[in-house]
Amino acid sequence: MGRLKLAALAAVLVAISGCSPVDDSDVKRLALPKAASDRTDVMWDLWLGTWIAVLAIFLLVFGLIVYAMVRYRRRSVDEVPSQVRYNLPIEALYTFAPVIIVAVFFYHTVTAQNAMLEKVDEPDHTITVVGSKWQWAFTYNGETAADGQNVYDIGTPEKFADLYLPVDESVRFNLLSPDVIHSFWIPEFYFKMDVVPGRGPQQNTFDLTPTREGTFTGRCAELCGLYHSRMLFKVHVVSRAEYDEHIAELAANPKRVGEPKGQKLAMELAGLSDTEEGEH
Repeated sequence: MGRLKLAALAAVLVAISGCSPVDDSDVKRLALPKAASDRTDVMWDLWLGTWIAVLAIFLLVFGLIVYAMVRYRRRSVDEVPSQVRYNLPIEALYTFAPVIIVAVFFYHTVTAQNAMLEKVDEPDHTITVVGSKWQWAFTYNGETAADGQNVYDIGTPEKFADLYLPVDESVRFNLLSPDVIHSFWIPEFYFKMDVVPGRGPQQNTFDLTPTREGTFTGRCAELCGLYHSRMLFKVHVVSRAEYDEHIAELAANPKRVGEPKGQKLAMELAGLSDTEEGEH
């Protein structure tokens, strides 16, 4: 039985070793979307390690169940298998083994989280993300119109917002909310972060670099109210030339110059004014 379990585990490991986060096959990506950012490798390693651990635990538990069924089965009508009330080694196993498993998972999760949240020294772009009931707005800081004001994209529950990102250029996302907790999630980036009211851009921020062109669907991953399901947006990862063309279109539209209303309201929340920051 032991050899059979080891052989099965080895076969599984060989099969999983051919998996990749950028493979075209959903099966070989282990049900994850096709990776599209520089932060996906560390999350992929955690995901793959979790699958291996789960399969190993499954084989162990299933093997013990089968072994108990065969080894201690009732062999005749008149014979009753030995009844054992306590088994100290088994009790110790199912007490300490889960603690060890959770501790290992916790360690690797924290390690992956720290890697995902590593900052870029000087990001190429900084985008302010405003999640509000029920729409997204994206201000391209440093991308200005003729009067020097920033330009932005904004959507509604009926017409989703567009977010444009240049491929292979680092981006810092600063997240703001003027009302309730939302969650900024782009599945292909393997990353999401809550958009929390009262938290400024220094507290609620992350960096990454898109690594392949394409159009993806972003969404709110936190139940935020009546139209939560309509809080979607389109992510366009494009060449630098296409990105510059889109910025020029925004700069030529007076309705897309300045900053969205929700961004100003988010910065006026209690706890974010200069006076209150000084008191704390």
